[in-house]
Amino acid sequence: MKEFLKRHGLWVLFAAAVIAVALALLSYFSNTSSPLANITGVLVSPFRSAYTAVAGWFGDKQAYYESNKDLKTENQQLKKQIAEMEEQVRQAQSDSEENARLRGLLNMQKKTRPFQYEPAYITERSGSNWTSSLTLNCGTNCGIEVNDCVVTEANYLVGTVSAVGLNWCTVLTVLDTDTSLGAQVFRTGDIGVAQGDFSLMGDGRLKLSYLPPACSLLNGDLIVTSGLGGYYPSGLVIGSVDDVQIDDAGATQYAVLTPSAEIDSLTEVFVIKSFSIVD
Repeated sequence: MKEFLKRHGLWVLFAAAVIAVALALLSYFSNTSSPLANITGVLVSPFRSAYTAVAGWFGDKQAYYESNKDLKTENQQLKKQIAEMEEQVRQAQSDSEENARLRGLLNMQKKTRPFQYEPAYITERSGSNWTSSLTLNCGTNCGIEVNDCVVTEANYLVGTVSAVGLNWCTVLTVLDTDTSLGAQVFRTGDIGVAQGDFSLMGDGRLKLSYLPPACSLLNGDLIVTSGLGGYYPSGLVIGSVDDVQIDDAGATQYAVLTPSAEIDSLTEVFVIKSFSIVD
């Protein structure tokens, strides 16, 4: 026995120490969980953490998807509201323009000269190098007559009636080569004749001729109807002086006019059916 302990005593001591430590560990684990359960928990713990992380990631993605879906729905609703508001703004603008037009017409009818206006819509346009005319949707059924003046709501002269039927009439615009009107320089009172010109029609302009020699025109001078002869009312705005030139003979000046009425963009005009001459 002594010989055995002498030879293996160190190993016996080491084994006893190991057993003591093992018993101590078993005693500790027995108070918490079984060794097998503890080892299993240790091995499974990383997977539990990974599952928790993945589950949290999926939860965040689902919440983001739901939030994004809600935002898209809200965005569509906002777009619809914006479209409705834009439509309301357009309608309000249209109503405002219509009110302005009616107020303009009312102001026209309140002028000292008792003009009687017949509103009309342009149904056809005819333009070439030698003619410029409009067809309106009113005629003798509305009391329209040949030589009646046609104006815009601002009393800008568009032209004169050249032919009339039951429910239509033809208007030669101020640009037409057959148009000839008594005209007056508003600033100086000088009298001339506004007439369509073959060479100017393509540029949308007309000529002011037969001016007195002493007439001094300036670019921008306003030209209105003179009313001489009683055929047309006075004071209707024809246009403004765009250029002053000398005729081919070099003796007489004439003016190139730009009409105030935007003839190419008009859709509605007013026919002056009757007027009184004011002294």
